[in-house]
Order: sequence, then structure tokens, then C-alpha cells
Amino acid sequence: MMPKVVLLGRPNVGKSTLFNRLIRSNRAITHDRPGVTRDRMEGVVRSRFGRDFTLIDTGGITLDHHEAVAEGPAGIRGFEAEILKQAEAALKEADVVCMVVDGRDGLMPFDEHLASHLRKCGKPILLIVNKVDGPEKEELLVADFHILGFPITACSAEHGHNLRGVEGEIRDMLPEDDGFGDEDAEESDEGAPAETEEDREKPGVRRRKAADNLKLCFLGRPNAGKSSLTIAFIGEDRMIVSDVAGTTRDSVDVSVEKDGRTYTFVDTAGVRRRSRITDTVERFSVNSSLKSTTKADVTFLVLDSCEGLTSQDKRLIELLDERKTPFLVCLNKIDLIPAKARKDLLAEMQEQLSFCSHIPVVPVSAKTGEGMSRLIPLAERIYAECGTRVSTGLLNRAMEETLTRHQAPVVRRVRPKFFYLTQAESEPPTFVCFVNDADRVAESYARYLEKSLRRIFGIRHAPMRLHLRSSHGKKDAK
Repeated sequence: MMPKVVLLGRPNVGKSTLFNRLIRSNRAITHDRPGVTRDRMEGVVRSRFGRDFTLIDTGGITLDHHEAVAEGPAGIRGFEAEILKQAEAALKEADVVCMVVDGRDGLMPFDEHLASHLRKCGKPILLIVNKVDGPEKEELLVADFHILGFPITACSAEHGHNLRGVEGEIRDMLPEDDGFGDEDAEESDEGAPAETEEDREKPGVRRRKAADNLKLCFLGRPNAGKSSLTIAFIGEDRMIVSDVAGTTRDSVDVSVEKDGRTYTFVDTAGVRRRSRITDTVERFSVNSSLKSTTKADVTFLVLDSCEGLTSQDKRLIELLDERKTPFLVCLNKIDLIPAKARKDLLAEMQEQLSFCSHIPVVPVSAKTGEGMSRLIPLAERIYAECGTRVSTGLLNRAMEETLTRHQAPVVRRVRPKFFYLTQAESEPPTFVCFVNDADRVAESYARYLEKSLRRIFGIRHAPMRLHLRSSHGKKDAK
């Protein structure tokens, strides 16, 4: 396990900007407005010359002189207690504490109250005076903070001043390496899911093996229950859950081990229609959510059972289907639907999703745990199907079988002639079918071809591409 370092401080001192700089990635949303960060977020600070460590970003902490929660700025108002709870959890597991302050503002009461609170944790504390744009300003801007009695270093996260110095100071405070790593761990198949008949490879069809770390992303409209589902999987209150839509802003990654395998769950901000987004922070959040789906192995699109399939849900499904993103639909809050109405709800949902019928719909409840056990095995199957590779011989036999069962209809007095089928890519499976004139292949017949190939190759739920391409043999066929 890598040592952990936590960034703590009052709102708007630049913790998220410093976090992004140190991990060398724009993971956390940053804005001049205070209170943008609410959930805690983790990243890894890597170096060729020093030890790697995990860095934890947290929301702004507001404490009064009794070290009790005080009212914060508008961005976190109503969430102060939850943010403190998340920060306390991060503080408990951290090896080093970095208290971040604003050099331009000087020493503020919230800084003093937090410093008093942190002295009791018994862990090494580094005071980082941020927003110091150069060495010539350090002496003046740092002077007020010596009274806190912590080791001090100054930097400017926004402009990059002394970031290497900050990183070096943190590494010097890390606990000594015990010398034990993962190299001595014995490999074991214990806990691996049993192979089913459906999962066994067919002759001529190869699927990729299970991922060492499967990345699963939760996407959906605000208040659909993405954070609740994430918490249900990881078994701890890792992010703030509220009935207020838009509580989650950053895309938060949490890795856990289940049955001997590692899974990374990515909780994202709710995605509303673009026309309704007027706030710049929400726009950043939505872009981060959609970007997370491109980096995940499988996406869980979370819908609210009580609201059914809304127009925004359909837009998200169309977007994921168009991008060929591996995903499944989680029909959350199913416990709120009467038992007699569930069958009709699922039937209606399947009918509305007929344009992408390969997408599985799983009724679940983050509150009761109903249906949750089906999600990970289904995600692993989709991941395996995405790496399907089919031999040339099986491809040609599949095309022959498909054409024999149902010939292509005549279009403009000519029946399309099919020559051969080849696989161009395997992530996702992409097949190219050469015909004498691709324009003469009806759209309905193209859908029939895709369904037939899915059935023959066992690609039930993964995205698949089928391209029809006119071949040089077109003139001969005429």
C-alpha cells in the first residue's frame, strides 16, 4: 500500500488546483467560486526518483472557535457537516497531513480553528501557503502563519511556483518504507466466479481475459441514485448523498477488492440537458461525467424507476450507443415500485429501448440491495465480449449461414451480392462486409445481419460495429 497524504483547508484556498498539479492531471474541478469541491478524491503522485504516494483532495472545512461545524460559503451551505465527515475519514487513514492556506488572505479565523483541530490528530503536518507567486513575496506572505507552529513551505499551485519543493517536503515526511510489496503475494484463483456454459469460448471465437482492475462508471441524470449505488458496492460512505439534485460535482474514483479482484467505481455528477445548464461549474461537471465514460471499461447508466425513461435518459442512451460505449442500464429505486407494476415497467422499458435491444436492463435498489449481485458479473461479461476475436473461417461460415437463412431483398430490381466478411477491430468487435453495392442493402437487412452475427458469435450485450462496403467486384455482379 502506498502512503497517503491528505490536503485540508478552508474553502477556496486552492486545494483542488494543488491536487491537480501534483498528480499532473485535471481530475478535480477548479473554479474561483468557493465550495466547488465536496467529496474527497484520490490521485497518485509519481516520481522517477522518490516514492509514489496517494494524494487525497477534500472539501473546504469551516470550524468555529469551539471546533464545531460553522456555516460556510454558498457553494457548500447545507453540506458543511458532510464535508467535515469526509475530511475526518481521509484524515484518519492519512500518513501525512497538508494544511493549505491562502497567502494573499493572510491568517483567517477558519485557519486557526482548523489548525487547533489538526494538532490533536498526532500526525506529521505540513503547512502549505498557497498563492505565493514568487520567492520575492514569500517572506511577506508567509510571516503571519509561523504562529501556527507547523513546518511551512510556500507555493503557487496556479502558476507552478515551488511545486517540486512542496512535493519534496511531503516525501521527507512520509513514513519509512517497510520494504514489503506486492511481489511476494501469491497468486490464487480462489474467489473467481465459476465459468458458465454461456461464458465458455466457442471454437474460432476468442474473448479477452478478465481485467486486473475493472473500471466501472456510474452515469445518469441528477438524483437518480448514482452515489447511493457506489456506496452500496464499496460498503462505506465514501461520497456525500443527498436528496438535493447536483450534490456530486467531481467524478470520484474508489477502488475496492471483491472476491480477489480489484474494481474501480467512478461516481459522476448528474447530467442534465444542455439547455438547462447555465452554471459554469455544472458545465464542467457534466463534461467530466461524459469524459469518465470514455475511460471506463463498462458504464452503468442509472435511471430512476419512479420517473421511467425520460427524454434526457434517451439522449444519454443514444449518445452511449452512438459512441459504442460498453454499458448497461440500472433501473434504480425498484423497491419503490409495487410488485405487480414491475413487469409492466420492464416491458415498457424494453419496448422503448428497441433501437438498441442488446443493452441489458437490470432492476436494482441501492437501498435494499435487490439486483445488485447481477451487476458485476454482467459487466465482466460485457467487458469480455468487447474483446471478441473471430477466426476468418468462422466469419465466412457465419455469413453463408446468415445469407442462406434469409436472402437480401431486391432493391431497385437488383439483389445485393455479398462477397466476404472480415473483422477489422476487436474493441469493440468491428466487422466489414464486402458487397457489390452497399447502397442497395436495406437498413432492415443490415439490422438482421447484426443480430445474426451477435447470435452466432455470442456477442449478446457488448457494442458491435458492422460496416457494409462496396467491393471492386461490383461491376462483375451487374
